[in-house]
Amino acid sequence: MTQSRAAADAAVDPLPGENATARAAEAALAGRQRGLRRFLPFLGPAFIASVAYIDPGNFATNIQAGSSYGYMLLWVVAVSNLMAVLIQSMSAKLGIATGRNLPELSRERFPRPVTIGLWIQAEIIAIATDLAEFIGGALGLYLLFGIPLFPAAVITGVFSFGLLELQRRGFRPLEAGISALLGVVVAAFAYEVWIARPDGGDLLTGLFVPRLAGTDSLLLAAGILGATVMPHVIYLHSALTQRRVVGRDAAQRRLIFHFELIDILIAMGLAGLINGAMLVMAAGLFFGAVEPVSTLEGAFAHLEAVSGSLAATLFGIGLLASGFSSSSVGTMSGQIVMQGYINRRIPIFLRRLITMGPALLILALGVDATTALVMSQVVLSFGIPFALIPLLIFCSDRELMGTLVNRRATSIAAWTVAGLIIGLNVFLLYRTLFGI
Repeated sequence: MTQSRAAADAAVDPLPGENATARAAEAALAGRQRGLRRFLPFLGPAFIASVAYIDPGNFATNIQAGSSYGYMLLWVVAVSNLMAVLIQSMSAKLGIATGRNLPELSRERFPRPVTIGLWIQAEIIAIATDLAEFIGGALGLYLLFGIPLFPAAVITGVFSFGLLELQRRGFRPLEAGISALLGVVVAAFAYEVWIARPDGGDLLTGLFVPRLAGTDSLLLAAGILGATVMPHVIYLHSALTQRRVVGRDAAQRRLIFHFELIDILIAMGLAGLINGAMLVMAAGLFFGAVEPVSTLEGAFAHLEAVSGSLAATLFGIGLLASGFSSSSVGTMSGQIVMQGYINRRIPIFLRRLITMGPALLILALGVDATTALVMSQVVLSFGIPFALIPLLIFCSDRELMGTLVNRRATSIAAWTVAGLIIGLNVFLLYRTLFGI
């Protein structure tokens, strides 16, 4: 038994306030539960991770794709979602198999200078993540209530403190809060798709027939694919599963991963449907306009003009829910990277204040919100290799992973996906920084 596994097996006591979930999970693992109730104790971690796939950056990219090219790039959203399932399943599996999260394993297995470097870049990524999420929440408040961006960002921060307070009561209340906000986004875009009345034939063609239309569509497709994996959520998912339900032997760990895979398929499926709904809404309502809709403010104004105030209001509410939920998830990830890489922990509310600072400063200086959002995504793309490559190395290590080690086909698929994502992000960085 590895040192990591031994430590995990020693930490079998449930978190405070989670005894009921722990007992239900134990009954499911022992075969005393049947049907849907057997899966319920394991649902939740993937719903928190899925928030990263419907953040404000996804709003902007999907809406621009639908506005500019109709349903043509819907297949890119589908491929992106399949990538998300693969990467997040490996991150969850790492926590289940080892009892460690990705930063902790990196600290244990990499030289100290490498670990410090990984921690510094992860902190920069945490700040960039917060910037994107704060902009989304602030824009939602601005569009709905006319609140200027800086005070709107402060309100977003206060709300995220409320969500983080749920974490102190155990993982179930936090999962419920995040899932509720995710449900708000689902409801908002279900209505948007209904009023868009998409053409079924064109929709199916866009979903199943890969096509591009020149360099600009390639760049947009690269933007959708390249933003599939956010570094902070790779760190986060491995931490969400490392102690939530601890398997006592290899058979239990395989069963836990089986249940968690169902969680991932449901949560990532919902995230994929939301992303697809954003594109379908834009294709149905914005495609063919004199000027393509390329900003969130433009989407709100266009919705109000062509579909009425209810459609625009629901769009703003969906954006607000996305910004609120994802800002809290970003803070959780920042806490994990500090604890994991350098074995230091600070109060999560102090952590929230520290990462809020740069975002509030940028908005206070009056930087254009869309420009700041784009630049935050550029910074995030730098961090992808530093999270993704260690994850693939660890998941391919049989001594570390035991029976949950990646199969050969899984490793080939994962390295192919990693190469594609990293290559696309390098391409986008080059285009963004040099405009070529």
